[in-house]
Amino acid sequence: MKALHFGAGNIGRGFIGKLLADAGIQLTFADVNQVVLDALNSRHEYPVHVVGEQAQVDIVRGVNAVNSTSDDIIPLIAEVDLVTTAVGPQILERIAGGIAKGLIQRHDSGNTRPLNIIACENMVRGTTQLKGHVLKALPQQYHAWTEANVGFVDSAVDRIVPPSEAGTTDPLEVTVETFSEWIVDQTQFKGELPAIPGMELTDNLMAFVERKLFTLNTGHAITAYLGQRAGHQTIRDAILDEKVRAVVQGAMEESGAVLIKRYGFEADKHAAYIQKILGRFENPYLKDDVERVGRQPLRKLSAGDRLIKPTLGTLEYNLPNTHLVTGIAAAMHYHSEQDPQAQELAEMLSRLGPQATLAQISGLDANSDLVAAVVKAWNAA
Repeated sequence: MKALHFGAGNIGRGFIGKLLADAGIQLTFADVNQVVLDALNSRHEYPVHVVGEQAQVDIVRGVNAVNSTSDDIIPLIAEVDLVTTAVGPQILERIAGGIAKGLIQRHDSGNTRPLNIIACENMVRGTTQLKGHVLKALPQQYHAWTEANVGFVDSAVDRIVPPSEAGTTDPLEVTVETFSEWIVDQTQFKGELPAIPGMELTDNLMAFVERKLFTLNTGHAITAYLGQRAGHQTIRDAILDEKVRAVVQGAMEESGAVLIKRYGFEADKHAAYIQKILGRFENPYLKDDVERVGRQPLRKLSAGDRLIKPTLGTLEYNLPNTHLVTGIAAAMHYHSEQDPQAQELAEMLSRLGPQATLAQISGLDANSDLVAAVVKAWNAA
């Protein structure tokens, strides 16, 4: 089995690429970082530091790389069995044109073996969005063939991969936590379902997408925003602050109540899942900066993301949301000199005030009780 993976960054190398290579799949990375590409093609292997109670260094072997903006990806897409991505939600549209060209060559060469494409991004149904970009770039006469032969498989991914340690000289070295979860929608595959250790198949993907979004992502973001307000540098320091932890755990319990109502998750098992997430935030080997985790606040405050979406669920089921409201207010206080979205948020707050700013970013009714509650919490923070 052959695979092409877009994105040779920390998540690409430390999570999805590692799982594929460990499964014995012939793996090619596609990226734009020439230093990383040269290192991969020179060494064909790289170290992954898996940190936690059972710390170890795994060597991922047998890999190579191509530039994702070059024509080198076209014959690969025409031949491989699997295409995966870990490039960031905003980059999916940029790689769609190259994928479309590869599909044209695959069609024209008469290759009718099933191809499955999986976007492994921190977003809801990212592969469906990638499919839309690909079809837009693909001439109409290839659409029916693509629908018949190419599976666009949505997935939910979960692994904390912090930036590399300062001072490391190896461009390929990456650190990851022990925990990982890659859940894919088995109903969207073409051909036989792949057997890849670490990939879990489900016919109810949205339950797991929202479980991760409403728990890990919600908790991680609120830890970062409250942690920054409290003067903490890292996620670990923030979650060890009892005041921060109480709000984070409360918010995850509020979002969890939505999941239990919506998908029938068992309350005791979900409570254990929340405790596992809190334990991951405490991992002393993951030095994750609150400013990094909190970046892109406009996206994280949008209607379908980790703060507003679970809060809308509490309104739908008439459930409490006090801690989620506190988290949303903290997100509106986020600041970073390195993040354009943080700068834009600050400018909007200065120009429009908190009520109109939140309504514009989130799509909430400016005159709703929810917005009023967030504004009250923002003023009190």
